[in-house]
This record gives sequence, C-alpha cells and structure tokens, in this order.
Amino acid sequence: MHIQDLVNVHTAKHAGKVALVTGGSSGIGLAAAKRLAHEGALVVISGRRQHELDRAAADIGHGALAVRGDISIAADLDAIMNVVRKAHGRLDLLIANAGGGEFTPIGAITEAGFDKYFGINVKGTLFTVQKALPLMTAGGAIVVTGSIAANQGVPAFGVYAASKAALRSFVRTWASELKGRDIRVNLVAPGVVVTPAYKSELGMSDQDINAYLADIEQKAPLGRAGTPDEIAKAMSFLASPDASYITGVELTVDGGLTQI
Repeated sequence: MHIQDLVNVHTAKHAGKVALVTGGSSGIGLAAAKRLAHEGALVVISGRRQHELDRAAADIGHGALAVRGDISIAADLDAIMNVVRKAHGRLDLLIANAGGGEFTPIGAITEAGFDKYFGINVKGTLFTVQKALPLMTAGGAIVVTGSIAANQGVPAFGVYAASKAALRSFVRTWASELKGRDIRVNLVAPGVVVTPAYKSELGMSDQDINAYLADIEQKAPLGRAGTPDEIAKAMSFLASPDASYITGVELTVDGGLTQI
C-alpha cells in the first residue's frame, strides 16, 4: 500500500457518516469535531454561545454546521435534532460531550449549583441520547464524555464527579437497552487535559494550572497531561468500525494516572 493510499484510508474512516458533537465549540468537543470531519464525517456541533460556535465551525471546515442550544433545555435539544434532521435526515455518530463543573466543598454546595451541573451533565446527556436515537440507524455509535474524577474522590469536586459516575451507569444501561439495534454506546474518561473550561468553569488561574501540570508530570506514568486531540482520537476509535465489537465500556485516557 502506498503512502497516499494510507492517507486516503485515514481520511475515509468516517466517510459519509453524519456526526453530532455537543459542546463542540471548544476543548475536547472541538477537537473531536475537527477529527471526525477530517476523517470524512459530516459534522454538526452544538453549544451555548453563538460566536464561539461560528468560529469553531469555520475552524472545523468541511461544511460543518453549528447550532446554538443548551442541552439542559428540552426545546433547545429539539432544535438541535431538527437541524440534523433537516440537513442530513439521519444521525450516525453522537459524541455526547457537553458538560461542566466547578470546585465546591460539601459545606458550600447549593441547590442551584447542584441543579445546574446535574441538569447539564446528567439530565442533558440523558435527553440528548434519547432525542438522538430516533435519528440513528443500525451501525450507529454513541460516545459519552465521562471523567476520571468519577473514580477519584477529588476534594470539593463531588457534584461533578457524581454526575460523571451517573453517566458511566447510564452507558451500561443503554448498551443493554440498545441490544438488537446495532447501536454501540461507550464512554471515554479523559484524564488531565487543559481546556478553556479550566479558567471559565473551574476558575483556575495560569499559576494554578501550571502548578497542577507540574504535579501531574510527577504522578502520571507518561509524565504529562494529555491534549484534546488525544481524547478525540479515542472518541473517533470508539465511534468507528474498528470498535465494532465494543459496547458498554469505559475507556480511560489519562496517561496512566489512575491506573497505577
């Protein structure tokens, strides 16, 4: 096989597939959308901020579509699915990535804060999958973004961690419920990957982030944090025919941080 043939195989990995990436305007979601588009998919991204979506769609290229919507709001989810339906008539790949979190110790957790992040991470992901399924046909794949935090017990991160643990449970259940439909569902649990959310959601300063990365360099077997594209590669794999006999799993992509 010639080099060009290898390139063509790589770029055709998701050729003709229709993919929806929620939370696709930045970070891991944007990296996943760019990778899927490069590998041949027709990509639709969603997010809450239109200007970021427009910029991301231009960055992705390949005819990517962007639709504003908050996955915790049912009407917004309906609007997102309507865009997919009108543009493509079906959905082959769903990357249920939208989510958020914040550091709040147990004594400071409020009902509003709990409702916000369970509304996005748990309710939002549940109904994203529910509303996407009527558009999906045999051979489809769903990849959910979890987190190593679900298994770590990080102080002041309880609400976020519990919401991601709920997603791990959902994936097991959905894998069973989708028996007979030939739709696979798996979860990727990223390790430390610095994205814009570290500042916008977690409120970390550059100094905080640098100190955290220095700590990870000492603890992770690979000696570094990951990149958004490294998580995107794992998502692409689970969404592809290469993972045709994999469903219901949690794939941890963390440089070995939680494995030893």
